[in-house]
Amino acid sequence: MISKTLLVVMLFVTTLSSVAQRADSLVAQLDSVRNERRVKTLNLLSGEYVDSDPVKAFGYAREALNLATEIGDRRGLAAAYNNLGVLYKAQGALDKSLEYYMKSLHIYDTLQLKDSTVMKLGVASIKNNMANIYSLKKDHNLATKYLEESHKLFVELKDDRHIIGSLNNLGILYSDIDMDDRAMQYFIEATSLGEKIGLKNSDSYNNVGNIFFSQGNFQRAVEFYEKALQIARDKNDRVGILKTAINLGVTYAKARQPAAAKVYLDEALVLCNDLQAYADLPAIYKAMASNEAIQNNFKGAYEMQLRYDDARQKIYSEESSRNIAQMEMIIEFEEKEHELSSLRAQSEIDRLELRSRTLFIVVITISGLAIVGGYNFYYINKKQSLKARKELAKALSRDK
Repeated sequence: MISKTLLVVMLFVTTLSSVAQRADSLVAQLDSVRNERRVKTLNLLSGEYVDSDPVKAFGYAREALNLATEIGDRRGLAAAYNNLGVLYKAQGALDKSLEYYMKSLHIYDTLQLKDSTVMKLGVASIKNNMANIYSLKKDHNLATKYLEESHKLFVELKDDRHIIGSLNNLGILYSDIDMDDRAMQYFIEATSLGEKIGLKNSDSYNNVGNIFFSQGNFQRAVEFYEKALQIARDKNDRVGILKTAINLGVTYAKARQPAAAKVYLDEALVLCNDLQAYADLPAIYKAMASNEAIQNNFKGAYEMQLRYDDARQKIYSEESSRNIAQMEMIIEFEEKEHELSSLRAQSEIDRLELRSRTLFIVVITISGLAIVGGYNFYYINKKQSLKARKELAKALSRDK
């Protein structure tokens, strides 16, 4: 069965010609921005790399989190928590992901922002992402609640790009509970709106393909998947390519076309490892096992089934948490090295400042002593001079 995953909405994402150009531009800005602007830039960079280099995205999100905490930038902190939630979800750490989303939502609920549009967009995006986790956990009641609340906010904002995403998500949710007709309505609405505003989105076509797949209409499913794949390739959306390649591989395996299935599943496996999108590994190995079985290669099918079981277990096991912990340790070590360098520099500054203050105090003290000494010298000389004049006057009066 093809896995269905709600779209994950990132905060503060801009639209330029390519991911590489956006990332390069943002990296160039890092040297010149400070405080809240730096936090925002780091969060933007995390969003840019989330599909192409999750480890780098994780590093930027953690740096944004640390800086936002240090300077008290609560809006930036909320965005960093949201971005980390996205990354943990991709690793299959659903509870950790949900924890960060909840922290982000709590901050937004307590923020007093003058711009209500920013507030609504932040809350809507986070609720959309929380619905994603609840959908994966098969808690359809909470998934529906958060999706509907999120969609309502996007409609109020007249944010077509996010409306398309929430329409797709609502369609996926209804597809999960076997309400395909209603799901198809949402997918068609999302596709139509995307075409209307010139925003081609591979997810909409993938989702329509999923409906046809579930109905056993593999030919129509492939038609929509191929459209989705072309859009993803044109945009260099590696995550979109990964999802669509899995869909095509599964569909061709079900249609008993093992050669075509293998091409797409092999591509998906490479991308999955490159992107560290380990949550997708079970679907790939399961499809590979099925593809080997239809070729009567039962040994290969058995090996892939073992890999499927192992991958599925690792997503929710201690090993997954350990891998994430290792990633955190690497990032934290780099942060500590940077912090140590900063402390060394600050220590040198403090030493020079202390030396300057000491010299200043010495100068002031010497000056003070000089003034006091000068005053005493003047006072004593004056007193002695006065005494001498008095004695001289007495002597002169005796002579007379």
